[in-house]
Parts: sequence; structure tokens; C-alpha cells
Amino acid sequence: MGDDLSTERADLLAALAKQRHFLRFTVRDLTDEQAGRRTTVSELCLGGLIKHVAAVERGWGDFILEGPSAMGAFSEMTEEDFQRRADQFRMLPGETLAAVLDEYAEVAARTDELVAGLPDLNAAHPLPEAPWNPPGEQWSARRVLVHIVAETAQHAGHADIIRESLDGAQSMA
Repeated sequence: MGDDLSTERADLLAALAKQRHFLRFTVRDLTDEQAGRRTTVSELCLGGLIKHVAAVERGWGDFILEGPSAMGAFSEMTEEDFQRRADQFRMLPGETLAAVLDEYAEVAARTDELVAGLPDLNAAHPLPEAPWNPPGEQWSARRVLVHIVAETAQHAGHADIIRESLDGAQSMA
């Protein structure tokens, strides 16, 4: 990132980097088995949360570049699509924590490059069709980035609870 990076963009990237750090910090010194272990009544595990956050960030980055077609319409989702989404929240056989973290790092680098290079943070697209999206609502690239920061922060908090339940370690204390 060059010196011409606007303060706003730098602030967005700094906020996102901080939340990414907290999320990654929750899996410090864990084995693959521990990263895949459920510690609450939820289906969530630490490795799955990182997979999910990476997938969400990747999807929203695609949305910034391509618009709603990059995310697809909810009404057109197949059983396989729903299963893939459910699999984001858990470690599958053969998956490793290292590979999950590497994928997340690649997604993060792509997003950071996207933010630095966007011609206009005001560029907007209509949200994809989904029951939770109001018809006709549009989000700017800026709003998408704020959403990614919020999503990452929310899941970093979830991860902190899961980690504390796993072995008593705390990330945000």
C-alpha cells in the first residue's frame, strides 16, 4: 500500500486487521483436532469459524467487484449449496488448521489489495436476492467493508468463547 492510501481506507484496513488478529489469535498453539472440536451446544468450532469468515470475506469481495451475481440468489440455492455453507462452520476430515489459516491469509491479502485499489468506495451494487435483504437495497463498497469488519469482530468474539470453553485460554481479556 502506497503513501497515497486515504485515511479512510487505512482506517478500514486497520480495523479489519485488528479483528483478523483477534480471530487468528484464538487458535494459537492448537492442534487440528482441537481446532475442529465443538465446545458448546453450537455447531461452531474454531477452525470452522475461520473458514466461514474467509468465505464471507471472499464473497463480499466478489460482490464489490462483480455485483450481486457473484453471490447468487438465495432462491436458486441447491441442497449442495446449503451443505457447502454448513461445512464452512466445521473442520472436515483431512482439513488442517494450517491450511485454513493459509486460505484466510490469502483472502485477507486479496481484500486488502482490493481496498487499496478501488477507484471509489461509493460504488454500489444492489444486494443479492435473499430473505434478509430488503428488495432494491444497495450497498457501497464502503458499507460492504464495514460489514466485513463487523462480521469478523462478531466471530472473533464467538471464537474467544469457544477457545475459553476448550482450554480456558482467553484472547480478548
